[in-house]
Formats: sequence, structure tokens, C-alpha cells
Amino acid sequence: MALLDSPDIGRTTTTAIRGEIRRRTSVNADAGIGGGLCDSSSSSQTNSFNENGKEQIRVGDEAKEESKANGEEKQQGGVKTTVLHYTYRPSSPAHRRIKESPLSSDAIFKQSHAGLFNLCIVVLVAVNSRLIIENLMKYGLLINSNFWFSSRSLREWPLLMCCLSLLVFPLAAYIVEKLAWQKRLSDPVVITLHVIITTTAILYPVFMILRFGSVVLSGVSLMLCTCINWLKLVSFVHTNYDMRSLVNSTDKGKAESTSSKIELFYDVDFNSLVYFMVAPTLCYQISYPRTEFIRKGWVLRQMIKLVIFTGFMGFIIEQYINPIVKNSRHPLKGDFLYAIERVLKLSVPNLYVWLCMFYCFFHLWLNILAELLRFGDREFYKDWWNAQTVEEYWRLWNMPVHKWIVRHLYFPCLRNGIPRGSAILIAFFMSAVFHELCIAVPCHIFKFWAFIGIMFQVPLVLLTNYLQNKFQNSMVGNIIFWCFFSILGQPMCVLLYYHDVMNQKVNSWK
Repeated sequence: MALLDSPDIGRTTTTAIRGEIRRRTSVNADAGIGGGLCDSSSSSQTNSFNENGKEQIRVGDEAKEESKANGEEKQQGGVKTTVLHYTYRPSSPAHRRIKESPLSSDAIFKQSHAGLFNLCIVVLVAVNSRLIIENLMKYGLLINSNFWFSSRSLREWPLLMCCLSLLVFPLAAYIVEKLAWQKRLSDPVVITLHVIITTTAILYPVFMILRFGSVVLSGVSLMLCTCINWLKLVSFVHTNYDMRSLVNSTDKGKAESTSSKIELFYDVDFNSLVYFMVAPTLCYQISYPRTEFIRKGWVLRQMIKLVIFTGFMGFIIEQYINPIVKNSRHPLKGDFLYAIERVLKLSVPNLYVWLCMFYCFFHLWLNILAELLRFGDREFYKDWWNAQTVEEYWRLWNMPVHKWIVRHLYFPCLRNGIPRGSAILIAFFMSAVFHELCIAVPCHIFKFWAFIGIMFQVPLVLLTNYLQNKFQNSMVGNIIFWCFFSILGQPMCVLLYYHDVMNQKVNSWK
């Protein structure tokens, strides 16, 4: 302060700064440095540069950094000086604006956290690698292929024949639709035949699995193919019925206005049906957006990823999930705290398996299939990981099923006068039935855990919607979703089913 209060030194500093300001403002290329020095001059000089002050300060800061880096020299009045001589003087203000700390509540979401995200990935990989090595050193390799395959797997030809015979049902539906378009069958007869075909298409595989028995993987694969086949059949039949209704509509004005938005056709096409049955979609239409060519190298890379992540998923199941369940008691028959401990211990490996399953099926496999078939619409999922409520999650995570429900179940219910709440309840009921079929039938355990778990989503939808409306915070809603759905809900359901399945398998192996 004594130096700043000295008249001679203050006068010399002010004169030099003002001279530099006048020189800088006269040359456009060096305008930024003058702007940086403007802050250390008197208030009268600041007012004289009021209009250009902010821009000069911004450019001046850039010039300061550049000058610091290269030690740029300037010639002034015959005396050779450097820009560093006037840059960031002790008398220059170091604090110019009101700023928040990057991690404060008002600024945390305005910053990039890419570095912290990378740190979390590194820590996650390091911690889990240590746990895997420790587990292998302590217990050894626990993979038991008998849970997935058995010595009789190759002899399960009835299930294989059943899977191949599923192709008969789309052919039968095509024949019925062909006759319906040719007006050889009345609508009541067509509807009756389609009900018989679709019902048989789902009951026949169930009977085969229960009659001949199967290992878990074979039964689950067959039931998944059966459910997909049934959903595709319903879409094919429903779409053709709607097309015939539009073509035969007596309200020509309504039919013409509708035909301007959708593609009306007057005959069912077999090639369209064949493509639809293998395409990664559940909603039938006569044509789909197509890509121009197949990226063979890209397909090969995705296949390699599919093999790696599938193996990793199987490793987690055999090495972590099976031992946890095998050494546990039934969660509904033992101590409550013990059940919570088992659920929490199972939640992490279960979450890893679930994420791997999602990535393998919805991203890798469906994209591989779409690429091979040049199927253009590849929105198989949306950003469900950002879901703030359970309802939002169900709308985002499985787009093929969501589009099917909206198209063939939800809006038809609304058009028939069913209230919105009842239509949502019907959609969840149907989803619960199919989840129970895909899990209970292959496991030969009919305790309706999957059905109850899906139907329990209805009160969870109401609860998470209420909490989201109360807190009005996307972060709170997303945390509640993850806690309810992934940390508590899924592990509990897996524990219930795995407890019964593993007990059966262990007894059979002994």
C-alpha cells in the first residue's frame, strides 16, 4: 500500500497504462491488451471506454494468456518492452464478477463432470476386478454348466421340433387373411379362426415344455420365441382387420382422409409377412424404412461384443448369484433382517446381469438383426436410465413392446370407451401374464412371483408419480426409481424364484 500511495510511482504507472491504452485502442489487432489494462486505470478512463470495456476485457484475458506463453515483445516509443510488463499488474483487479464454486448447488449442473465420470469408471473397474480375483482365489471357478445345459439337452428334440413348428401358425393366419380379403370368409368366421390359431400358438409350447421337461435355458428360449410369435400374429391379424374395415367403410370421407396418412392395400402380401416375422419389430406394416447396404465389418464387431458380454453375464450368474441363493433361506420364511441382507447382497450382481442382458439383447442383438435385414427404425429403447418414475421407465426401456401395447391394446381400449386407468391396468395385466409364462413354465414353478411383481408395478407407478410431483426434482425421482426397481424389486423376485429353482436343481444333481 505504501508503494501505491507514492505520488511519483502512481503517476508513472498511470501515465504508462494510459499511454498503452491509447496505443492499443488505435490498433485493432492489439485491442484486447488495452482492455485488460483498462481495469487498473482511474474511474474516468473506465467511463471513457464504457461501450468497449466488456469486449476488451474478454479479449484482453486471452491476450494475457497468450503473452504469458510466448513472452511476446512490443516496441513502444523507441523503447523495447514486453507485454508482460503491463499484463496482470499487482494493481489490476483479480476479482471482477460474482461466481459460484463449481460444486455448489447453483452451479453443479452447469459444469461438465466428464472427469469425475471417468474416475468412477476407473474405480468401478478396479474394485470389481479385485473382488473377482478375490472370489476366484477363495472359491475357485464355480461355473456349473448343468444349470444351463445337461446331458439330455441334445436329446430334447421335442422342444426343438416345437420351436420349428411355430412357423405353421403365421402360415395359417396368412391363409385365413387371404381368404378374408377375397371375401370367401365372413368376419365372424375369420375372427373365430384367428382366436383358435393364436390360442393354440401359445398353449402348444407350454404343453410341450411341461410334458417333456427341459433345462432352464431351453425352456426360456422356447417361451420367448413363443411370446414373440404370438405378439407378431396378433399384430398381423389386427392390422389386416383394420385395413379391411377402412376399405369397406361406408364413410368414404373418413376412409379417404385416413388413407392419406397410412398406406392402404387391398390384398395381404406373403413377402411382407415373411419379412415381418424375422424383423426386429412387433408391429406389422406392409413396408418399413430400409437402409441402403449392410455394414459387414460393423456386424462382426457387434457379434464379438455379444459373445464377450454374454460370457460375462454367465460368469456373474454362476460365480456370484448361484452361490448367494444356494446358501440362503426363503426370504418370506426367515428373519426379516436376514432377508434384507440377502436382497442387498444380491442386488449388485443382479444389477450387472440385468444391464448386460439389456445391452446384449436390446442393443447388440436387435441391431445386428436390423443390420442384416437392413431394417431402418432402430429405436429399440430410449434413455430409460434417466426415468424419474416407474411409469416413465416402462415407456422407455422396451420400445418394440411399448409400441405394440399402444397400437394394439391401449388405444383400442380407449376407442371402445374403456377409461384410461383401466386401460393401463389391462396393459400391466397382460405384461404380468407373459412374464409369468416366460419364467414359471421353464422353471416348472407356478407360484406367480413374476405375475405379482409386475402387477405390483401399478401401485409403484402411483407412488413414484406422487413423490415426483411432491419433490419436483428429476434427480430425486431418478434415485427413487433405481432404489425401488433395481436395488429392491428385482433382487427380491430373483431370490424368490432362484431359491426354488436352485433347490430343485441341487436335489436332482445329488
